[in-house]
Amino acid sequence: MAELRTESPDPTGAVAGEPVRPGVYGDKIGAVEPGGVEFIPTGDRHGRPLQLLWTWTSPNLEFATVFLGILAVGVFGLGFWQAVLALLIGNVLGSLSHGVLSARGPRHGVPQMVLSRVSFGFFGNALPAGLNSITAGVGWFAVNSVSGAFALSTLTGMPTLLALVIVVVAQVLVAFFGHNLVQAFEKYALIFLGLVFLITSVVLLAKAHPAAASHPVPGGFLLTTGAAFGYAAGWNPYAADYTRYLPVSVSAKMTGIWAGLGVFVSCMVLEIVGAASVTASGMSDNPTSTFTGQLPGWLAALTLLAIVLGAVSANVINIYSGAMSFLTLGINLPLTFRRALVAVVFGIIGFLLAWSGLQDAGGKYESFLLVIAYWIGPWLGVMFTDQYLRRGKPIDQLLYAKWYRNWAGPVAMLVGIAVSVPLFSNQTDFTGLVAKAVPGLGDIAFLVGFVLAAAVYAALRPWAARNSGAAPTDA
Repeated sequence: MAELRTESPDPTGAVAGEPVRPGVYGDKIGAVEPGGVEFIPTGDRHGRPLQLLWTWTSPNLEFATVFLGILAVGVFGLGFWQAVLALLIGNVLGSLSHGVLSARGPRHGVPQMVLSRVSFGFFGNALPAGLNSITAGVGWFAVNSVSGAFALSTLTGMPTLLALVIVVVAQVLVAFFGHNLVQAFEKYALIFLGLVFLITSVVLLAKAHPAAASHPVPGGFLLTTGAAFGYAAGWNPYAADYTRYLPVSVSAKMTGIWAGLGVFVSCMVLEIVGAASVTASGMSDNPTSTFTGQLPGWLAALTLLAIVLGAVSANVINIYSGAMSFLTLGINLPLTFRRALVAVVFGIIGFLLAWSGLQDAGGKYESFLLVIAYWIGPWLGVMFTDQYLRRGKPIDQLLYAKWYRNWAGPVAMLVGIAVSVPLFSNQTDFTGLVAKAVPGLGDIAFLVGFVLAAAVYAALRPWAARNSGAAPTDA
């Protein structure tokens, strides 16, 4: 049975103690979204689940997605079909969890990291919210900005730093205006991105040699699976951010299906094309050349432009949700447009990090994806276990309650990370004890972290509930 929403006599739909987002926003695209992480009032809800298809398709139509497929064959040495299977497993897991989390948004009307407070407590939630602020607003922002800047520089011949400035300004501008412009941007970007990448995919798949000999590195299959999961699940901490404006009456099932499909289809298609590009021409020192070098000149130019637009599409989501996670930390900014201000600050920090990384672009991409999976795996273990234990019980009165404690969440997540990473991680700079002893195991830290955190949370939750300060029916 699903969680229930507490009945509310308030015309906004909010329960007692639940702050309501100020101002009137509606569906205006050109207006700056007011407020921060407050509950979205019933009268301001709009949209339909289908829009989640383009919301989550466009951000993945970028070179970072393609590069994951290139890594699978060109770096991990998998054969084409081995790579497809490994990518399929990682994407199914990451997309399925994304759909489940997205489905909760319309019912509760709050961002994803506010929902996370139920599993971690108001202050304990600083652990996942803080990590997501860094991962989304800074880490992913820098990775995508660099790929977009290099593509724009290659296309136009302008200095890379100037290209980076242009890309960053475009990203911050869209994120500054907020939810409605982000949704509209992803919708219209999909028209160009979808068409260009569809043509590019057909051309490259026609040149592929799926039967080409492979020389997989030890554990390459599970390394690819972990990286694919990290990429797809990297969107999970943002899930409800883009469904909280949907009317309460929409189907939770369709909300989850469209959100999950948007992530799955876009990731799978471009990752497969990336893998195919390596089987056609081999791996070069420049991954972008590996991808675009096999295309006719006119299509290569359009693809470079699509890579730029795809980077912007991904990063407007990253900045927006990174700012939301930061505000979920409980930092009080008495400003009407506090979310917009935080988005600008994150853009500046991300620009500086991207600038510093121009000389080593892509060198740590694999490690970055796996590190994301290291904390998201245990976080999901706690979230899903808590959701199961609370099935049929209202949770809304806990979302903004500073008195609410749930130490079982952060403890379980930390145990999951502390055990899985030292034992099962498989990085270039650090290999866990078990991964070192059994190289063929690859990197399964995210899976071990998920299972362990779920088990620890299930065991600790009864004790934590006694001291949470919540009503007995919420335990």
